[in-house]
Amino acid sequence: MADTLLEVNSVSAGTEDKPILHNVSLAVGAGETHVLMGPNGAGKSTLGHVIMGDPTYKVSSGSIAFDGQDITSLTPDKRSLAGIFLSYQAPVEVPGVPLYSFLRSISQMRPELKCTAREFRRRVGKIADELSLDQSFLMRELNVGFSGGEKKKIEMLQLLLLRPKLAILDETDSGLDVDALATVSRGIQSYRDNVGGALLIITHNTRILERLTVDRTHVMVKGHLVAEGPASLIDDIDKNGFERFEKTTAKEADAQ
Repeated sequence: MADTLLEVNSVSAGTEDKPILHNVSLAVGAGETHVLMGPNGAGKSTLGHVIMGDPTYKVSSGSIAFDGQDITSLTPDKRSLAGIFLSYQAPVEVPGVPLYSFLRSISQMRPELKCTAREFRRRVGKIADELSLDQSFLMRELNVGFSGGEKKKIEMLQLLLLRPKLAILDETDSGLDVDALATVSRGIQSYRDNVGGALLIITHNTRILERLTVDRTHVMVKGHLVAEGPASLIDDIDKNGFERFEKTTAKEADAQ
């Protein structure tokens, strides 16, 4: 593995009244592409949110390290500034906040991304064109009235603008038509080619993975990481589904 960028060490987590993740360990090297798969309700999205520091979830045991620093107790904004990016299954609408102003503000918070207003307009316009996103969207309120595909394009715009060290993409392909999926895939590939950051792609659909070189595949069932393997594991899941992993998890639960 390349130098370890993200290390999740024996993490158990959940909401106040419901445990969701159970003793999860996972490591992602710098520049690597990892895929996290599993059936609906397996806890995949929860893991992404726990890595990002979402206060909805509490870590009851274990730790998370990023780029050599223990971030288990850091707030989401500090994790973002450290270089972690999380895309959402359903990006929220923020009335009253113009998209352009939002992008300018979050960009200026990163010292390495600070630039003049003219250079920022040029950068944002170039990325929007790359994603086939009409630049008039930049003047609209953040995600308000946007279609599902448009919201995902905006997330790709943020990803390419912020250039994080690690991008966690949570069901980015969910609900996209063929054209929107192709645009999002282009954005992910641009991130890999031009930024060289690491990816943790959370999905139960393999379409978005077709153009990517995957280094490692992880399978989660009922909050447990039950399998790990090379990219070929994706093809196996594509053909045979998750049933054998679910059966294994059920047998282990019965044995306890």
